[in-house]
Amino acid sequence: MTNNKPRIAVVTLGCKVNQYDSDAVTALLADRGLEVCGGSDYADVYIVNTCAVTAEAERKSRQAVGKILKVNPDAEIYVCGCASQNNFSQFARDNVKFISGTKGKIKLAEELAAKYADGCDDGYFDKIVTPDFSTSSVYEETRRIQTSRTRHFVKIQDGCNNFCAYCIVPYLRGRSRSRSMSGVLAEINDAALTANEVVLTGINLSAYGKDIGTSLTNLLIALQNCGLRIRLGSLEAGVIDREFLAAAKGLKKFCPHFHLSLQSGDDGVLANMNRHYKTAEFAEKVALIREYFPHAAVTTDVIVGYPTESEEAFENSLNFCREIAFADMHVFPYSSRKGTVAGKLPVLPADVVGERQRRMSALKQELHTAYLMSVIGKPTEVLFETREDGMWCGHTPEYVRVYSSYGAHNTLAEVVPTALYHDGVRV
Repeated sequence: MTNNKPRIAVVTLGCKVNQYDSDAVTALLADRGLEVCGGSDYADVYIVNTCAVTAEAERKSRQAVGKILKVNPDAEIYVCGCASQNNFSQFARDNVKFISGTKGKIKLAEELAAKYADGCDDGYFDKIVTPDFSTSSVYEETRRIQTSRTRHFVKIQDGCNNFCAYCIVPYLRGRSRSRSMSGVLAEINDAALTANEVVLTGINLSAYGKDIGTSLTNLLIALQNCGLRIRLGSLEAGVIDREFLAAAKGLKKFCPHFHLSLQSGDDGVLANMNRHYKTAEFAEKVALIREYFPHAAVTTDVIVGYPTESEEAFENSLNFCREIAFADMHVFPYSSRKGTVAGKLPVLPADVVGERQRRMSALKQELHTAYLMSVIGKPTEVLFETREDGMWCGHTPEYVRVYSSYGAHNTLAEVVPTALYHDGVRV
């Protein structure tokens, strides 16, 4: 410890929303004069923000605590997030001083700041014998976060009302709730001081505003004069309509990358999953996107090996993805989660799921390569972010990864891709 103040590390697992929550915790601690470092660094105190979207994510959350103890056997550990919300007892071990869930992460940071920065240890953590594992019913506002990242993530929504049959997240994150539009706009205004791009994110981004009398479309309209690149996180197909797309097109620097969660290209499996659309509707939404943004990158998530997925249903899914011609796909094998509707169903044999994953992944590569080929020779704007193997790397508005021998951190440049390169293109 330095000057009796510990070095604090924040360990983050899981999604961009979790990363945002961790950034908010980090900002609060740093503002109170504490030294905060990355999760893999040596520290005196660790905050572990866990994930439980899959069984593997939950396992990695448990492993994170073990890794910390190898780095510093005397560390004090505080656990929060989805995995501890799901099963707090799995983290009850030596050195873990406090366990909470998805609610109250900022409260946790405030109490740690009071204890370590202000020296006001009122025994808060010792007094709580049974932490509150209820989920939030209102959006928990955080102080606005300034970051040195070239791409600034802004969390605008939390929770989910969809209750897809395979998903445990609504049970852990609670019902959908939205951040005030004024809070969103204020943070985006702050982000303009350092970043060139803002990514709007949430657990169910498409639900933004429904609980506070507004909508994602209205937020885009309010951003019409924003000079930053505006990118959207994962969307549900139902949010796509002409009003929404017109609002997106009206932005000065909208990034035409639409990540629409499909999950299956078979209507029967979609119904079993409690997904509220059919493939024909999904295809109509994609066609509408391409009417407004002809060169948009439409990407998706696909689950293979769902318990009710027959070989015929899988073939339907494979063919539908080929017909849509996604720019890229994230392919996941089904992960059974206790507490969900699908968790009660018998799982398919591992070899069947593995074979389907290989076939869908091969299609992913085929489609991604085809989309990359379509951008070669066409002028585009790149936001350069990192330097790898002697080359600058960045992304186009469509989120195509670009490699270049010239560039500079956090700068925008017009380039013309000339060839495929690694996982993207080069100039």
